[in-house]
Amino acid sequence: MNSDQIFQLFAYLIPSVVTGAIAFYFFRMHTNNEEGRRRFLLHKDSQKDTLPVRLQAYERMALFLERIAIPSLVVRVAPQSDDKNAYENLLVKSIETEFDHNLSQQIYLTDECWNIIKAAKSATIQMIRKAAMSNTETADKLREDILNETMDKTSPSATALTFVKREIGDLW
Repeated sequence: MNSDQIFQLFAYLIPSVVTGAIAFYFFRMHTNNEEGRRRFLLHKDSQKDTLPVRLQAYERMALFLERIAIPSLVVRVAPQSDDKNAYENLLVKSIETEFDHNLSQQIYLTDECWNIIKAAKSATIQMIRKAAMSNTETADKLREDILNETMDKTSPSATALTFVKREIGDLW
């Protein structure tokens, strides 16, 4: 083969390679675009089905946080006797029961949101236990002490509820 034939071979080969590369590029772009479109449509359909369930989970957790807020908790859960320890345990049990009732909602919430809700529950229980360590003798006095101690502070429930509301806003 002489140099003229090699040059002629490359003259025919180069346009074919360039055309093949461009075709490959466009085919790959088209395939990626179609895959993205299918993924978007699938996500859109699943959002339509899961969004109401997720919103319901957030609603239930907002209700939980409202129910374990100290002011509403001590008003709703009245002492059954004069024993302050029994009242402390009743309040804690009420919080734990509410929480256990809503455990399944965690699959619809983000991990961060669920952890904040758990932290609010634990902090509320801790506030009740701290108030119960005082020299209070009766359940009614403990009730007053719990309310007085938490009056000036932002409740853990309120902080968690703010986070839940912000996260719901991000869903839109």
